[in-house]
Order: sequence, then structure tokens, then C-alpha cells
Amino acid sequence: MSPSDQRQEHTGSYYAATANEISDYPVLEDALDVDVAIVGAGFTGVASALTLAERGYRVAVLEANRVGWGASGRNGGQLIAGVSGEWKVREKHGDSVADLLWGMRWRGNDIIHERVAKYGIDCDLKNGYVEVASKARQLPDLEAEAEELQRRGHPYEFRLLDRAGAQDITQTDAYVGGLLTCRNGHLHPLNLCLGEARAATGLGVQFYELSPVTAIEHGQRPAVITDHGRVRADAVILAGNAYQRLEMKHLGGYVFPAGSYIIATEPLDEDRRRRTNPLDVAVCEMNEILDYWRLSADGRMLYGGRCNYSGRDPKSIEAMIAPRMHALYPHLADLRVDYQWGGKIGIPVNRVPVMGRIEGNVYHCIGYSGHGVNATHIMGEVLADAIAGTLETFDLWAGMDNVRIPGGQAFGNQMIALGMLWYRLKDLRP
Repeated sequence: MSPSDQRQEHTGSYYAATANEISDYPVLEDALDVDVAIVGAGFTGVASALTLAERGYRVAVLEANRVGWGASGRNGGQLIAGVSGEWKVREKHGDSVADLLWGMRWRGNDIIHERVAKYGIDCDLKNGYVEVASKARQLPDLEAEAEELQRRGHPYEFRLLDRAGAQDITQTDAYVGGLLTCRNGHLHPLNLCLGEARAATGLGVQFYELSPVTAIEHGQRPAVITDHGRVRADAVILAGNAYQRLEMKHLGGYVFPAGSYIIATEPLDEDRRRRTNPLDVAVCEMNEILDYWRLSADGRMLYGGRCNYSGRDPKSIEAMIAPRMHALYPHLADLRVDYQWGGKIGIPVNRVPVMGRIEGNVYHCIGYSGHGVNATHIMGEVLADAIAGTLETFDLWAGMDNVRIPGGQAFGNQMIALGMLWYRLKDLRP
């Protein structure tokens, strides 16, 4: 990690302002010996730690900043099934993996629902998500998804929407159709991450904050090193995603950080809530460069999108995002914006998460392309399975041909930005 990414408190987000607790785990100042050491206390790290602890492993988690400090605690809070790039996995490995991938795509939703119930995690979890089509050419993909849900006997409510149906749910005429899925939904991501960490702590996991890992010593039992301590383990998991800076010889050039930005308005009154989002669902566009929004538990509009692939943050997040919200919902134009924030999401060049292991016992999974709430929990379980010796699913993803861009982050971000310009032009097609 660079110094600017180390030892920082949470960003000034709505989520940080409404967190159930302020985590205060100690700094690592000792030498530990555990079964698994995890670098990064976002969703991948925390979810895999909890899975491993439930299976009896001794686990230590080291975080450079605070639990949920990165994208895991800042994202749009949309719980959406699937893993980015899963169709490429099926394309590479054939139809024999279709059933496995279908089960995987909903597994993260199940894990989160189960943990919220089992551990009493208060994270405003609510079912209901609508993917909306801006153009007629996007409708066949929604129709195919609805057909697959029907064919597989999906046990939760879903509904294909025509123009009128999409307008009724979103209260705007900007969309020509959509797909409502009720096992998908939305939540308070930071409170979920903090709640899972608290549950893992109760099972014996040791968390350390403000303890950036500076190096890894490889060997039969590798060690992760900080300024004031070390943890030796049988296996290590690297879970830094967009903020990952370790093992760049092996991982550099695969995943690039893209800026994503959100605003939160003051709370809407009941009338405006009904005229904006009457079913209280999460909404996401199908465009390559997309917008997404939902209402918070206290009725604020959380509106985000417009990913920035250049590596430069906007001077004003509100000035960039609010006009887009106002274009869809003019009746919100007079609302005060109480919070505005951004962060980095990890974007692999081919949109397939980069999973693998280094020297046999240092595991990693990074690069969720902005769809990480569900996918991180899936991959946390896959990593735990791999450490236990069950490698079938791990090998599917580790065997993918990830694209690597040489030349460092600045050059890589320029290439990604150029590529996304092409996608933006694609979005403009009728």
C-alpha cells in the first residue's frame, strides 16, 4: 500500500455517520501463530474469516485502516446475485459447469441472509431489486434472465416488467422495461461488515486495525509482516481488492482502481418517497457506465454511479451526481445533499475476478467490478474451501486467463479509461 492508503479513519459517508459501532481493534504489536492470516478487513477478508472460524480455524485479520474502510463500507449497498465474468467461466469450461455457476450466483445472497439472522446483524437488509433497461436492445437480456429463473424454479418472487411496469416501480418514464427480483435487495454495507467482524470475533478471530502489512515471507508456513509485529500461518489470504499493493510481481497489472461516487440527500417525506421509490427497492441501470439508487432506512435518496476510470477524483461529487438524479426525479431538486463520498473499486481488464494462489499457500481473490457485496461472500467461502482442500470451484476461477497490462498503474488506468470511453459510446447507441 502507498502511505496515503494507510492508517486512515472512515470516509465521511452516510454509512460511517450511521454505523452501529466504531471499531477499535488493537494494533498488531506481537508475533502470532495461527492457521490462517488474512490481509484486509473488507468483505472478502471478513467473510472468509467468519467462514473459517465457523469451521474451527484459528484466524487473524490485519487491516491497514478500519474494518470496512474501503469499498466494502462505502458501496451502493445493492445485494445483486452473480459474479462478474461468470459467463466467461462457462464459455471456457463448458456447459458442465452451468449448474455449479447457477448455484454460486445466489450463494452470496444466502450467506448474507443466513448471517444476518444467525448473528443478529442490524444492517437494514431489505429484499427487492430492479434492473432497468434504457433501450429496447437491452430487453432480450432481461427476458433471458427471467426465462432462466423460471426454468430453474427460482423459489423467490421475480417479475419481468414492461414499460408501464418499470415506470410504476421507478416512477420515471426513462426506462422501457426491467426485471424485479426479490431475493436481491439492499442493505447498509458498513454495518454488515462490522457485524460479521463482531460475529467472527465471538468465534475467536483476532482482528488488528491500523496495522498495514508491509511484506510477506514465503515458505512452508508463510508470515505477514507489519511495522510492529508478524503473523505466521499455514495459509494466507490477500483480500485488499482495489487497495491491494502486496505481491505486485504476481498481481500487478491485473486489477485497476476505478473511482465510484455516491450522494445521500436529506430524508424524503412520505409523499416524495412514494413518488420516487414506492416499493423501496434498489434500482440499477443496464448501461456499461451506469447509475444506481435506493432509499436508505431513514428515507434518504442514495444515488451513485458515473465510474471514473482516469484515476482522478472530481472536484465536487455533488456537482457530478446530483444533476443526474434531478433529471430522473425533478421533485428532488430542492433537497439538501447531506453526504457525498467516493472510493475505489477493483476492475479487472476482462471483468473476471483474479483468483489464485502464490507458492501454494498464499491465496487471493481481487477484482469484483463493482458487484462485490454478493461476490465477496461467495469467494470468501470458495477460499475457505480451498484452504480446507476442496479445490473444484477455486480451480474454475483460478484457471481463467486474466488479462495483465504492463507498465504500472498510471499507464494501466489510461488504457482502462480509453476502453471505457468505447463502452460509453456503446451506451449511446439506440
